[in-house]
Amino acid sequence: MALPIIHHPAFDANFDAHHRFPMSKFTRLAEILVEDGVVGPAGYHVPAPALPGWLRLAHDPRYVDQVLFSAVPPATEKAIGFKVDEKVAMRSRCATGGTVLAARLALAEGLACNTAGGSHHAGRGGGAGFSVFNDVAVAALVLLADGDVSRVLVVDCDVHQGDGTAKIFADEPRVFTLSIHAERNYPPDKARSDLDVGLADGTVDEAYLQALGEALAAATVRSLPDLVFYNAGVDPHRDDRLGRLALSDVGLAERDRRVIGYFREKGVAVAAVIGGGYSRDIEALARRHSILHRVAGEFV
Repeated sequence: MALPIIHHPAFDANFDAHHRFPMSKFTRLAEILVEDGVVGPAGYHVPAPALPGWLRLAHDPRYVDQVLFSAVPPATEKAIGFKVDEKVAMRSRCATGGTVLAARLALAEGLACNTAGGSHHAGRGGGAGFSVFNDVAVAALVLLADGDVSRVLVVDCDVHQGDGTAKIFADEPRVFTLSIHAERNYPPDKARSDLDVGLADGTVDEAYLQALGEALAAATVRSLPDLVFYNAGVDPHRDDRLGRLALSDVGLAERDRRVIGYFREKGVAVAAVIGGGYSRDIEALARRHSILHRVAGEFV
């Protein structure tokens, strides 16, 4: 059985190469996975754009309409970090649709990975921090609304706290949010997840993995999930320009292996998204993101 991997060409909104958000990483990641045989002859699962009704489950309808009709206020665009034009809106809808598809495939196959997703700073009222729509929040709420799951756990290992996700689910007992992040990194004002693990600057592989194991055990006991959304951001890497931690490539791979293995051993489905990663070296960054898909392939 091949690992289900989701990709859509619209994941890349074709930003200028000098933009501080490395948009071209999505295209290069998809190429690498094919070149290296991680994606086989059957190719990628291609998602449909997220339906507006799905988006309104997690976001204020007014904000959803602003995005869909290219009418996002300048202040919100500034908080997001780029202009939300028609191409960005479609990219955000497709990435969200990709996470919904990953979740559904995970329930069917046990494990599935998106080649985008993890836009965890978007809150109910608007986007922020390179996040337009909170794809994991939307996907969780779609599956809950459809009755496909009854309890969801979000394991967010991006270097930045998943503040938007935490706020969206603050009063939703069916979704448990775990965020393992650099305490002194963005956002400056932290939200309150169900379980937050704030790490010191410079945390290396061994200390990170120990904290991860303890957090996974605690979150699982408290959440008893039917489905896990795993945000496998690579910005905890020591060479990431927006991170403050010091994981190696080996450490990132072991992190992914422990998260996926922990839940697959328990028979819990895992839908993984790539999260953040920021480098001017697109080749190195895309290969760093590909660690997730290579490790996930060990479990099918």
